[in-house]
Amino acid sequence: MIRSDLIRDVFRTLWGHKLRTFLTMFGIAWGIVSIVLMVAAGEGLRKGQEEQTKTLGKDVMIAFHGRTSLQAGGTRAGRPVHWDINDVPVMQREAIDCEDAIPELEQDEDLRIHSNYNAAAFTVTGSFPRFAVIRSLDVARGRFYNWDDQTNKRRVAFLGSDAAKQLFGGRDPLGENVYLNDFPYVVIGVMATKKQDSSYDGWDVNKIFVPFSVMQQDFPNKPPQIEESFDQWLITPKSYEQHEACKREVRAILGRLHHFDPNDKEACPIWDTVQEAKAFRQMTDGMKYFLGAVGVVTLFLGGLGVMNVMMVSVRERTREIGVRKALGAPAHTILKQFFIEAVLIACISGGMGLAIAYGLCFLVDLLPMPDFFAGLIPTWESGTLACGLLGAVAVLSALYPARKAASIDPIEALRFEAGG
Repeated sequence: MIRSDLIRDVFRTLWGHKLRTFLTMFGIAWGIVSIVLMVAAGEGLRKGQEEQTKTLGKDVMIAFHGRTSLQAGGTRAGRPVHWDINDVPVMQREAIDCEDAIPELEQDEDLRIHSNYNAAAFTVTGSFPRFAVIRSLDVARGRFYNWDDQTNKRRVAFLGSDAAKQLFGGRDPLGENVYLNDFPYVVIGVMATKKQDSSYDGWDVNKIFVPFSVMQQDFPNKPPQIEESFDQWLITPKSYEQHEACKREVRAILGRLHHFDPNDKEACPIWDTVQEAKAFRQMTDGMKYFLGAVGVVTLFLGGLGVMNVMMVSVRERTREIGVRKALGAPAHTILKQFFIEAVLIACISGGMGLAIAYGLCFLVDLLPMPDFFAGLIPTWESGTLACGLLGAVAVLSALYPARKAASIDPIEALRFEAGG
């Protein structure tokens, strides 16, 4: 039998059993769709959460001051610890695995905030110019404060997007004054709107940002804290791999400067967004692998369906096989025909499954996505995995029925009665 006749005969056989072929193909297609969509959903969740985490700051660690829980250097446990502006140059010089180590001072109590048009209650925070980069504050209009503003203690303010709307309505706030406890601050910029899913002191859109030097001058910490103190450190590692070393250096330096044990996490609690992101990534990866495994099981069940269909086909066509063998058809021709039938069912249904899955991903991604979900993101890994599994299922589901058909004895086959 020449190849074109063989393929024509295969399609004729499949068309003759349309319903059975369709149901089998549907099982395999559904398995492929399940693998791609489930992995895509897990990847979309991971990617969306990763993007939202960056709105707080990429690879940022927040070091708060606390109370000692361990005795160190003859000092008692339970002693309060406060960060001091004099710590900053020491930290920046000695923490060699840290890219940034900058102070942040905040006030939100006993502050009277108003513009010439409206009054409001917001958190005012002061830091160094690198704050905008570390905390992912994008500029919509104007600029963020710079080192000249910091050095010269200029009363300039950068407004969160919601703070600008409340204080100035629809007016352009650039160049206008905003009054913080009657101190006039010139608005130099407005932040672009951003969505946050986490924060240690409120949403950035509802804040007013000023240089650290003027913040410490106009709104220093009150007793029992000292005037030169600040609330927390913002720290970033030089690379993802150096983040643990950076964290150890921070605790060691601060422990030496403030006489507490570096292993005392109560004295220096650190909110580590890098570690949080790693834990979330492990969780989403686990979910993605579980969902992918469900799809794999579905695909293999579809493969069993193909094998079952082919076994039924072999049984129904036993007399036909016997006739062909009696007329001189070699065993490898019979083997090839049944093998091609099974592989065609698996490959066509698998290709349709991939097309449907990627098409659904494309259509779903056209819709507005909820916060913290980036949509259905199919990965090349899931496509490769699906194709590889499809090939394995096609071969395994085809091999046994094809070998069984090729090994049929023609004399016994001619005696066979269908349904008997």
